[in-house]
Amino acid sequence: MPGRRDRIHQLRGSRIAIAIIVGILIGCVCSVLFPNGFFNSGSSLTANQRLSKSTSQVGSAACESPERVKMLKSDYALISEKNAELRKQVRELTEKVRFAEQNTENARKQVLVLGSEIKAGPFGTVKSLRTNPTVVPDESVNPRLAKLLEKVAVNKEIIVVLANSNVKPMLELQIASIKRVGIQNYLVVALDDSMENFCKSNEVAYYKRDPDKAVDMVGKSGGNHAVSGLKFRVLREFLQLGYGVLLSDVDIVFLQNPFLHLYRDSDVESMSDGHNNGTAYGFNDVFDEPSMGWARYAHTMRIWVFNSGFFYLRPTLPSIELLDRVADTLSKSKAWDQAVFNEQLFYPSHPGYTGLHASKRVMDMYEFMNSKVLFKTVRKNYELKKLKPVIVHLNYHPDKLNRMQAVVEFYVNGKQDALDSFPDGSD
Repeated sequence: MPGRRDRIHQLRGSRIAIAIIVGILIGCVCSVLFPNGFFNSGSSLTANQRLSKSTSQVGSAACESPERVKMLKSDYALISEKNAELRKQVRELTEKVRFAEQNTENARKQVLVLGSEIKAGPFGTVKSLRTNPTVVPDESVNPRLAKLLEKVAVNKEIIVVLANSNVKPMLELQIASIKRVGIQNYLVVALDDSMENFCKSNEVAYYKRDPDKAVDMVGKSGGNHAVSGLKFRVLREFLQLGYGVLLSDVDIVFLQNPFLHLYRDSDVESMSDGHNNGTAYGFNDVFDEPSMGWARYAHTMRIWVFNSGFFYLRPTLPSIELLDRVADTLSKSKAWDQAVFNEQLFYPSHPGYTGLHASKRVMDMYEFMNSKVLFKTVRKNYELKKLKPVIVHLNYHPDKLNRMQAVVEFYVNGKQDALDSFPDGSD
């Protein structure tokens, strides 16, 4: 009996093993015949048909006619153009977001300081207000200019350039750099009829002021310094209308969009005439007078002047007061506008004089580069030559047009020796 029972168990085990093996074999066959399952066989057939069709299309594409190739190239060009437009829109939206964030933070600080009386916080936490409130826009000041700025400005900001026919070659090169970078909010204040026609022919936004004998006489025939002094009268209306203004001379090449590199935390942001960290941002200059004996050394603070040919003004009362003060001083003397500009910004209040309470910021000297920095330092330094500035201002040299062209050759066209032939200074 025990032997029979063992045989029965063995037989049952063999049958189970055979059933498992048969099941596995059937599963393998089904997986080959129906890879997508019993209920997806139709879709599998359709997929195979599509694959076969696409394969035949690829095969035939190699033998397509020149017309078909041209059509595909045209489609590719259209797609590339659309992608470029989308990238441009992304840049503009990014700029708007950044601008909105800056305005929100500035407004928050203004509310904290101006909105109510506050107590000083713990040591190390106290921060004073660095931005003055913006003025309420007044379109009645100049309705015509207000309508123009609505069309041209971006985020209530505008680049303004004053120009007459005397500077047409430099302005033409600058406009080319503006278009190359893709800056939209650029406006030429045309000071004579020839410049107005030039702007029309080059499809550049321009503004022609209403007749004003005091301005027109200088604007039509004046040289660089005379025209430069006019900006302090012209820019006032832009600020009154509530626009932030980036003033630019014509001897400037734009290599990036400057609005992406502003801080907007001060009434005035300006490039410097300084050529290193000390001269651009300030340094402690020790004055030595041996006759004073023990007290022979006196510490003085020094900074090289702000450049009045490239600066940004927020539409605030201190900015407008700055323009008024400079314009008034220039109307009464033959002083250099840049000297007066800096005197008003930096002279502190003292007996008989009330200083201008405007907040100030110096722009990065390697981003907003003057030509002394470029030709004395940057072009001779392998690492600094790799940097791409936002603008280059040819303010230190009289052969401006030639050096502007060389800047374009070096930074835009990649000609590494384009700057080498020029002397450090002027001949």
